[in-house]
Amino acid sequence: MGCNCELKGYLSYLVLWIINKKSMTGAEISQELKKRRGSKPSPGTIYPVLKELKDKGLIASDKNKAYSLTEKGKKELKRSCNLFCNMFYDIKDMFDCCK
Repeated sequence: MGCNCELKGYLSYLVLWIINKKSMTGAEISQELKKRRGSKPSPGTIYPVLKELKDKGLIASDKNKAYSLTEKGKKELKRSCNLFCNMFYDIKDMFDCCK
C-alpha cells in the first residue's frame, strides 16, 4: 500500500544523501530510492532532478555516468541536513508512531 503523502519535495535532498555515501549511476540511485519509498521513480522523475543538481554544481558525473557530490554539494547537503533535523527535531517520536 502506497503513501498518499508522497515526499516529492525531498527528492533532491534524498539524492544528495544517497550519493554522499558512494558514487552511483541514475539506475542505482533509482534502486536505492525504491528501497526507501517502496516504488522506483521513473526516469522522467529522476533524471531531471540529476540534471538540476548537476546544473547547480552540486553533483558531477564521471565517464561511467556515476554521480558524486562536489564540494558545493557537500556543503549544501550539510545545510539541508541541518534544516531537516531542525524541522523534524522530534523524529524519534515520529518513528515510534510508525511501529
